[in-house]
Amino acid sequence: MTAIKKLPDAEFEIMNIVWQLTPPVTSGMLMEQLNRENRKVWKAQTVHTLLGRLVERGFLKTEKLGKERFFEPLVGRDEYLQYETQSFVKQYYGGSRLNLINTLYQGEGLSGDEIDELVKWVNDQRKK
Repeated sequence: MTAIKKLPDAEFEIMNIVWQLTPPVTSGMLMEQLNRENRKVWKAQTVHTLLGRLVERGFLKTEKLGKERFFEPLVGRDEYLQYETQSFVKQYYGGSRLNLINTLYQGEGLSGDEIDELVKWVNDQRKK
């Protein structure tokens, strides 16, 4: 697989559905779920084009059995989100996770439960 790259929003929507469903998935399964969740109608040609791009980018693999084409993810959701988060922190916060947390706290603030979870996470990281 090639290096992970940022996905355009429409391709990310497709991948989100692929990650939710039990693989392998068909384009019909994807369209049904997309139309249900997004409350908009996706054209079959659009979905097929996006699936082709995701295969080319190395996010999906495909196999044709009879008349049906099946798709499976090659990149996991957590792996992609980790890439996106690291890229975001690097671009907007100079790589500083602390600056990101400061920004989150200065905005709407963190709840007491969120602060407790953050403290627990920090303590767990220290033990590693």
